[in-house]
Amino acid sequence: MARILVVDDEKTIAKGIKFALEKENYEVSVAYDGAEALRIFQEEKPDLIVLDLMLPVIDGFDVCRRIRKKSDVPIIMLTARGEDIDKILGLELGADDYMTKPFNPRELVARVKAILRRSQMQAVDPANMQTIRLQDLQIDLFQHKVHVRGKDVDLTSKEFALLSLLASHPGRVFSREELLEHVWGYDYYGDARTVDVHIRHLREKIEPDPSAPQLILTVWGAGYKFREEKNV
Repeated sequence: MARILVVDDEKTIAKGIKFALEKENYEVSVAYDGAEALRIFQEEKPDLIVLDLMLPVIDGFDVCRRIRKKSDVPIIMLTARGEDIDKILGLELGADDYMTKPFNPRELVARVKAILRRSQMQAVDPANMQTIRLQDLQIDLFQHKVHVRGKDVDLTSKEFALLSLLASHPGRVFSREELLEHVWGYDYYGDARTVDVHIRHLREKIEPDPSAPQLILTVWGAGYKFREEKNV
């Protein structure tokens, strides 16, 4: 049974989410401020977090930032403002999805199911162990590790999935819609900007000069591709 942490200072909303998730047989804990959320996260190690941005004590952005330093647990961010900058910042900090209040609890439950299903399917079969190398980049598909210029690079689960997909098909152009389907799933409710944000963040971690990428290339009007080179 998956354990979910719901973080929202509006108790009516938090209890409504808890009720909807428990109807689907999830085990749910609730926190009403950021500090309590971090404490429960450390103690219970949830499988997914539903995280409001506007929290007392420690806001949702900082909660997400601190969790991402330790864990790739899926995070769905909630925002009441509906401002694009909030969504983009949340994605840059490592959130997997976002929802704008007010929302239908059934849609939230559907997103929770989809994200948990994808996270369970991301385990790599040892029989397919493979390492991809290009210049100073090395990707260990089995151990989910990336080395750049001899140093370990910490990637979120979505960043690693994006990099692995592109690098496994050098030269092939993937549209944003295809990347959404492969990495986030066919039932993902977000938009193409999710891909752009993650690609930009990924470039900042692996490219010598993110403003002039050499590995993950933009194909204008089409999408993205990984640099094609023999013996990749």
